[in-house]
Amino acid sequence: MEVVEKKNKNKKYKPILEDIPDWPVYQLSKNRKEFIESVAQKSLAQIKELRPTTKQLLDELQTTVYREQQRMKRNRWRVDPVDEPAFWAAIKDELVGLDAKPSEEAQPKAEELMRRIVMRYANEIAGNFKASSYKVTREIVKFWFARLLNGARVKKFGAFFRNRYTLRDKIHIVGKAKHLRNLASKGTVIMVPTHFSNLDSILIGWVIHSLGLPAFIYGAGLNLFNIKIFAYFMNSLGAYKVDRRKKNLPYLETLKLYSTLAIQKGAHSIFFPGGTRSRSGMIEKQLKLGLLSSTIEAQRMLYMDTPPGEEVRKIFIVPVTLNYHFVLEAPDLVDDYLSVKGQERYLPEQDKYGSWQLLQFLFKFFTKGSNISVSIGRGVDIIGNYVDDNGNSLDAQGRIIDTRDYFVSDNQITIDKQREDEYTRMLSQKIVSEYHRINRVFASHLVAFVAFEMWQKMHAKLDLFGLLRLPEEDQVIPYEEFREACKRVRKQIYTLKEEGKVYHATHLKGDIDLVIRHGLDNVGIFHLKRPLLLNKEGNVITKDFNTLYYYHNRLVGYDLEKFI
Repeated sequence: MEVVEKKNKNKKYKPILEDIPDWPVYQLSKNRKEFIESVAQKSLAQIKELRPTTKQLLDELQTTVYREQQRMKRNRWRVDPVDEPAFWAAIKDELVGLDAKPSEEAQPKAEELMRRIVMRYANEIAGNFKASSYKVTREIVKFWFARLLNGARVKKFGAFFRNRYTLRDKIHIVGKAKHLRNLASKGTVIMVPTHFSNLDSILIGWVIHSLGLPAFIYGAGLNLFNIKIFAYFMNSLGAYKVDRRKKNLPYLETLKLYSTLAIQKGAHSIFFPGGTRSRSGMIEKQLKLGLLSSTIEAQRMLYMDTPPGEEVRKIFIVPVTLNYHFVLEAPDLVDDYLSVKGQERYLPEQDKYGSWQLLQFLFKFFTKGSNISVSIGRGVDIIGNYVDDNGNSLDAQGRIIDTRDYFVSDNQITIDKQREDEYTRMLSQKIVSEYHRINRVFASHLVAFVAFEMWQKMHAKLDLFGLLRLPEEDQVIPYEEFREACKRVRKQIYTLKEEGKVYHATHLKGDIDLVIRHGLDNVGIFHLKRPLLLNKEGNVITKDFNTLYYYHNRLVGYDLEKFI
């Protein structure tokens, strides 16, 4: 893997802000009304195809109204529109008795009701990019990350705003950055990062700007819009809203068509294909296929809609792994994961945080530093073939192939949902494989993995939940044993790197004691209870077994357990 920022540490790639009017995301916002109408129109056509009879359409309407009214009763959010109850009550009233009318009379009315619903959904989903807010947000993000990563260390009160390190010293962009820029100039890029933290969207936004790329659109959970300041900036930056409470067909089709048509119009996009943040801390293995399938549909539509003789704009998928020493919300995420996995076997900790712990957190936040790296993988086409810098798809032997052929049947491009579902699964498998291949192992990942695995082997008769309740006096590992295990696992990581199966940070090299010290100093650096540290005797202990388990999981899937 090429290391970009290490070699070009002082090189900056600034997007030309005067070119913003040419960015696809700007054009979508400029023509927002027409785009929303197009999304609603195509969504309605797709729903009618899936529910072709009057009875099926009416059943879908009734199901949608019922689910929406239940959602409003059980799980209403501050961000929800105030006119929601009135809207759905009106739809319900107009549905009454419609199923008793003749089909030729009920069908137009049912279609009109569905049109109103999908139009409402399309307006709810749509983003609204603003160039002025984009510029302001860039500066806010730079300041926030500088503080979070300790771009300015606090030596004294007056040094609070003084930079000692730049963000490029603290956020390491590694991998195929130049390749990514080439692809963005030749087609439409879909960036698919791993998802561990609420910081991920902001981090990716900073990386995109840092690499001199136009703004990307992305789906943001509607719950984030409950916070007004977040809502303002995300709306302005072109984020479209994803409401995961809504599982009905009209909403899901409208969301999918919004993404598909935006990609078709050339808008570079970010998908988090894992769906939500990883609760376990593991790299995603199962991806959500809905939005991924929209990339394949968009490519097929581009082939169908482009006049003969004109070059078809290709879609490229670029996997990205985000690598942290810490995830601020890790204790809560792993608590959710263990609660679901263990049910009655898992006993959550009570009274996690007090005022003194909060003060400790704030002190750490403003006085300690850490690093993040962003690993950019090689681009692939819509079924998972690698592409070269010119955007050409390559087969396993490195020969150029034409992706148009994947949609051809009887010498013409055809719509085949079953075929495209298979392509989506192939693409999903390729992304997961790339996540593990470009993952960048930190010293903090190494020490967390080794420590937890050693405790598992020491207490082999205990299941996971028994291990998490291990008495404090048993939560000790002699340092020399820990050191030897770290050496063995690190050696295997070196071997995996040589085989092209993983990557690792440069700080993983060198004296093993220094590597261990680096890992212990950084693993979960901002947490109130440190997941791993040395006691007075110099042996390894934990103050939070659950959070240690979370960080351990980063290296699950590489068969490193056998080297403990």
